[in-house]
Amino acid sequence: MNTYNKPIQERIEWLLGHAGKYSAAFCSPEEYLARERYLAEHPTDIVVLKCMDGRINIPVATHTPPGIIMPIRNLGGMFNLGWPHLGEVLANHVQDIVTTGRRVLMLITYHFSKGDPHRGCAGFCYDTEAAIAHTYGIKAQVEHVFGTGHSTVYPIVCGFETDEDAIVLHGNNGETLEVAKLTEKDENTLGRRLEALFPDMPERVSRDLLPLLVGNIRHVIETRNIQRTLDIEHREWMICLGRGFDFLHMPNLALIIGPYSPDLADPIRKAAGIIQSNMSAGRIPDDGFLLLASVPYKEIGVDRARAELKSRFLSQFAAEVIRREFPDLAGRMYERTAVLDWRSRELELICKD
Repeated sequence: MNTYNKPIQERIEWLLGHAGKYSAAFCSPEEYLARERYLAEHPTDIVVLKCMDGRINIPVATHTPPGIIMPIRNLGGMFNLGWPHLGEVLANHVQDIVTTGRRVLMLITYHFSKGDPHRGCAGFCYDTEAAIAHTYGIKAQVEHVFGTGHSTVYPIVCGFETDEDAIVLHGNNGETLEVAKLTEKDENTLGRRLEALFPDMPERVSRDLLPLLVGNIRHVIETRNIQRTLDIEHREWMICLGRGFDFLHMPNLALIIGPYSPDLADPIRKAAGIIQSNMSAGRIPDDGFLLLASVPYKEIGVDRARAELKSRFLSQFAAEVIRREFPDLAGRMYERTAVLDWRSRELELICKD
């Protein structure tokens, strides 16, 4: 459905319906068994730090079943492990994985377009070199927290070229592996290439990284055989705050802000400015935009109750910033507050305006 020119209420109804379909597919027997089989064959846990841009859909680009890769997303792809909440989320996640005897592969990503720099990352003002430098800074922080020996947590700087959804791995020796330059004939050489790029990578982690690269080679070939619209203008009509937005892997639909930075007001202001600009330019209807807050929970009871409070806080905080900084835009704001059952990926509304 082309949602951009629909009335705001129809757009919201479409969104909630889309979230429901995503959850139903995620819970289906086929998807469940596919995840279980994949984890049995490839036990390394995979975390991806990435921009909120909906084009960066690593599971699709690597032919990996949904629910295998843990996404950490933020506006502009900017992170700092000194942020209390981000550090807590990553440390707790790694600890949970380690207690099961597994390792963690952490892909720290930036994105760019080979065809047009202005299809790159607006968060870095389309400066790819600045984005790469930032990701290396995050990698150094990961090593400070989890160790430079890489025996348990292995961080990799990883580029994502959005014209063809192609991965670029940055090796420890300064060399890169560009999937866009590979063909299916190169699949048998990937193991040796990884060993050259990452000589200290545990064998188990290397074996579990291989399927992502093989899947990406095949995905890039697929994208070259279809007509893709690459120069879509920004037409976002919703601001999403929190976590649990995997169902929104679509370009130019939502501005997603992770709850990690201690200065949440700044990305909220930037997102609201983009929404206002979209309305002023006629790229979206000016009858309203959606502010959606979501916080995931794993268990019923205390965990879910805490998620409700966190989601309500995020929604109220963002709404107050928008009312104070963009009073005219605030009059066209529709608020939805939700929690997400992490086991089923079901989005559960807890209140609306």
